Amino acid sequence: MTILPHTHKLALSGIALFLDVDGTLLELAAAPQDVSVPDDLRERLRALFLAGGGAIALVSGRAIMDLDALFAPLTLPSAGLHGFEHRGVSGTCRRRPLPSEAALEAARGAMLDFAGRHAGARVEDKRFALALHYRGAPQLEEAALTAMRGIAARAGGELEVQRGKMVVELRPTGATKGEAVAAFLGEAPFAGRLPVFVGDDLTDEAAFELVNQRGGLSVLVGGPRPTAARARLADVAAVRDWLAQLQSEPDTALRRLSRPRHALSGSEDPSRARPGARRRGQA
Repeated sequence: MTILPHTHKLALSGIALFLDVDGTLLELAAAPQDVSVPDDLRERLRALFLAGGGAIALVSGRAIMDLDALFAPLTLPSAGLHGFEHRGVSGTCRRRPLPSEAALEAARGAMLDFAGRHAGARVEDKRFALALHYRGAPQLEEAALTAMRGIAARAGGELEVQRGKMVVELRPTGATKGEAVAAFLGEAPFAGRLPVFVGDDLTDEAAFELVNQRGGLSVLVGGPRPTAARARLADVAAVRDWLAQLQSEPDTALRRLSRPRHALSGSEDPSRARPGARRRGQA
């Protein structure tokens, strides 16, 4: 668990907030392009960015270009493609070494061939990464994973497999969300602050581990599962409620998450609970 110091009141100016997007801020959709950002969420993130001195970043499997289009006109510091792309508050974007076009083309062709032979499978081209979605055919999980491992093995070490919810990705080797968070924590205004990472998927585990090592708060979104995260929010709605509380009562919001074995569900979330209501497990 993470124990926060009681010597001072925690404020937004003292934290570095990192947020996954799909499954955390936004409900998962059948296809990535089917999601949209509600105006109130966009305004909430803008308010947190201003109140926290800019130390809030999106850390996503989406490309930064896609994040910008999704959240427009709001532009936040972002890590795209699981950390392959990085843009800090200065607005300068940098990338890790690119996989070769030959490796990407060969992988793309093999994935399209798999999707063409299996109804319900779909390929998403992220330009420098590729994803094989099987949400429309969950029974393909093992076949998709086996196929993607084979494709990665033929990519000469340039691409590696990343599992997710109903998706298997090929991402540039070495790009992880843990590396992305570490990069932000090495630059202003994130440096020297308490890191807080909120995410829902296996792709977020590296970030959970990094944040734990730095004494921060790691928060899993969704049902209980084996995870490095030390706190939990039940669903996307609970995340949005927690962000509202973080804006108005940051000390209370952060300390709730630091409690041992604590998980905020829809019924437990402080912004949803009845005044004076007793929480499960509390005397």
